[in-house]
Amino acid sequence: MKKGAKRAGLLFEGSDWNFETLSRVYDAIEEIAVGDLGLDIYPNQLEIISSEQMLDAYSSIGMPLMYQHWSFGKRFVFEEHLYRKGQRGLAYELVINSNPCITYLMEENTMTMQALVTAHAAFGHNHFFKNNYLFQRWTDASAILSYMDFAKKYIARCEERYGLAAVENILDSAHALMDQGVFRYRRAPRLSSEKERERVRERLEYEEQTYSDLWRTLPKAKSGGRSDAREQEYLERKRSLNLPEENLLYFLEKNSLILEPWQREILRIVRVIAQYFYPQRQTKVMNEGCATFVHYTVMNQLYDEGRISEGTMLEFLQSHSNVVFQPDFDDPRFSGINPYALGFAMMRDIQRVSTQPTAEDRDWFPDIAGKGEWRETLLDAWANHRDESFILQYLSPTLIRDFRLFLLADRSSDPYCEVTAIHNERGYEKVRSALARNYDVGVLQPDVQVVDVDLLGDRHLKLQHQVRNGIRLQEEARDTTLRHIRNLWGYDVTLEGIEAGTGKVVYESSTKQLTM
Repeated sequence: MKKGAKRAGLLFEGSDWNFETLSRVYDAIEEIAVGDLGLDIYPNQLEIISSEQMLDAYSSIGMPLMYQHWSFGKRFVFEEHLYRKGQRGLAYELVINSNPCITYLMEENTMTMQALVTAHAAFGHNHFFKNNYLFQRWTDASAILSYMDFAKKYIARCEERYGLAAVENILDSAHALMDQGVFRYRRAPRLSSEKERERVRERLEYEEQTYSDLWRTLPKAKSGGRSDAREQEYLERKRSLNLPEENLLYFLEKNSLILEPWQREILRIVRVIAQYFYPQRQTKVMNEGCATFVHYTVMNQLYDEGRISEGTMLEFLQSHSNVVFQPDFDDPRFSGINPYALGFAMMRDIQRVSTQPTAEDRDWFPDIAGKGEWRETLLDAWANHRDESFILQYLSPTLIRDFRLFLLADRSSDPYCEVTAIHNERGYEKVRSALARNYDVGVLQPDVQVVDVDLLGDRHLKLQHQVRNGIRLQEEARDTTLRHIRNLWGYDVTLEGIEAGTGKVVYESSTKQLTM
């Protein structure tokens, strides 16, 4: 045993566990995570669940309170089939961004794994959820559970009153538009279950009349030439409807003339959930890297203090190595860069640069190299960055070499791919910038916006997609999505693909051309 073993003693031996052991290990982990690493966390709530309960949590996007929908049952059957056949394992834990922070632990876990996932989720993820600026701006951890309770009960009442088929019809279309149902730049209002219930009551009483009267009160176009009048009408519509609008679910909820108040409320529920998950799409590398670094640091310190055995450490290292394994590009298991691998490697690299920098590190990171303040640097990065900016600032030449990263140019006009940058002095900046762009949600997510609709005329809804780098929407998925928009809008919908920069129309699709 290492120095300190006689003082502390082993926290546990063997694979079996009970709640007393869990509590003892939790206290030891908290001592290191909070006392040494300086983590700031929500109160923790640990719950033990079975494999079937974990599968159920998988199927309902990880929320402890979730309304019913056929797609959740479909996913449950799919995941269960693979799990029972041994073709897919289950996560050791599931963590909810809430206050208190809820962490589900699998009852089948060994005590070593319970310790690992407690450090990983209850402290690593918990700290990231509480302190990262995106989660602080876009989510309300204190209100999400009460809101989900409200949403579940509300949809259940709608099913009783209007029928399962009618509710699922709205949910199907709303779910299809979830990725386009978020505010990327405008802050969403804070959640409150009490305010939601009051707002629903008011909507049911007054909203239908408000919507039916709204468009009769729009100002008429000013007098002038025919083209001037049409231009004035167009500008007035844009002003009245706050166009262009990037949040399609929000626009449909507020402006569709065919939706009943209860249907509008369901759209709102779906887009609130989409907004809740929006920060997680932008911080996968950082969030998992933070949690993995925390569990790695905590478990190693417990071992150094003699509080876990060599057998426990070997079991931990085997699991940890599997988590951060990065398959080569020609490996059948390769599916891109493993966010656990990249995130953990970057956190460890910041620690290395802070304590054992090379001359190259001092040139690239003069503010942190050799200062020894890796804890402060990591806490600042976890709070103030998303994946794109984190990679752009902290990916070092050392890691670019370790991951053997290079940059390919794949232009549709060329019959070949060109290697435009490799891991050398001239290529580091280009490789780092290109990798960072791959984690920019604004680049990865199609930019589709509502640009015009004449509510006093044919009510034809017009959407625009900004086509970047010649990348168009997949035709079948695009047409299916248009059908869902029409289902919620009630009138024809047209989508134009506009080439970014030139404004040239590169494609057009309309529900008039589709079989509904």
